[in-house]
Parts: sequence; C-alpha cells; structure tokens
Amino acid sequence: MRWQPPNMKKYLQESASLYLFVSVLFLMGVVFGAMLVNALSLEQQQDLSRALGQFFQSLDRPEDPDASRAASFAGTFWSLLKWIILIWALGLSVIGLPFVLIVNFIKGVLIGFSVGYLVGKYSWKGLLFALTAVVPQNLLAVPALLVTSAAAISFSLFLIRHHFFRHRGSVSRQFAGFNAVVIVMAVVMAAVSAMETFVTPELLRWIAPRLVGA
Repeated sequence: MRWQPPNMKKYLQESASLYLFVSVLFLMGVVFGAMLVNALSLEQQQDLSRALGQFFQSLDRPEDPDASRAASFAGTFWSLLKWIILIWALGLSVIGLPFVLIVNFIKGVLIGFSVGYLVGKYSWKGLLFALTAVVPQNLLAVPALLVTSAAAISFSLFLIRHHFFRHRGSVSRQFAGFNAVVIVMAVVMAAVSAMETFVTPELLRWIAPRLVGA
C-alpha cells in the first residue's frame, strides 16, 4: 500500500478550531474571575489586602540567593507542571475530556481574579503591578496551557472515533504526538519558572514600594 502523507490543511483547520474553542473558554474564565472581585465581602477584601501587604514586606527581607532561588524555581516549576500533567492525564481518558475544559476555565478565573483585584484595589498602580507580576510569565504559560489542552482534546476525540466509530489511524502515533506536545510545553513551563524566579522578583522589588504607599 502506497504511503499517503497526512492532510496538513485539514489537521491545521481542526487544530485551529480547538485552539479557538479553548481560548474562548479561557477568556470566559478571565471575565468571570474579574467579576468575582465585586462579590468579595469587606472582611475578605481586608484579608487579601493584609496578605498582599505582607508579601510586599517579604520582598525586602534578606535571604540566601542560591538556596532561595533554587527552591523557588523548583516550587514554581512544579506548580506549573502540575497543570500540564493534569491535562495530560485527563487527555488519556475519554471521561476526562470535560475536565480539560474545566481546567482551562479555572485557570482563566484565577488570572482574571488576580488582575481584577489588583486593579480594583490600587487603580493604575495595581495595573502596573499586574503587568509586572502576572502578565509577563502568563504570556508563555497560558499559550502552553492552551496548546496542551487542545492536544489533549484532540487525542481524546481520536480515541472516541477510533474505539466507537472504527476510525482508522494509529493510536501509538497519536499518543507519541500527544506526548511530544506535552514535553515541549513542559520545557516552556521551565522557561516560565526561570522568568518568575530570576526576573519577576527584581521587578517586584522595584514596584512594591510604590504600591505600599498607595
């Protein structure tokens, strides 16, 4: 049998629709998270304000650079990698498909809430803090999450078509491609962790005094 190359146009069209779908779902989570800020009670707002103030103060404390940064990188990388591993595990099973969508929505809620609270509490200074502490690393982390999610959804849909509708195709090849995407996105998360460990703290030390006096 003569080998037929894959229909890349069809593959890109299917992938584009998945990327669009998970992106819209993520943005819905961001909007919902920003709206949650208005639902906080006065006591909850005060607790968050105290916690944020303690965080600002901790930036000025002396610490062992090598030990602290190594531990910070490991902790940050693991917290980001857990999202990738969770989506990977959900993508391996058909029943995990809806939860991949939920994970994307929750991630959007967390980011939307963080930015919404900072802007609502500190106005333009909060926006500056968000642009320093939240946005830069998420410019890489969010696309990595969305790409992994799209790959997980694609693999789950392939399993459905393969097992229930006798769709032709190599499961092992699809599985290898899915794993390759996950590994690449894990490397991206390592780069994000390095940014949060070595770049973001220095930016925060510069912006924190301006917010403390807000």
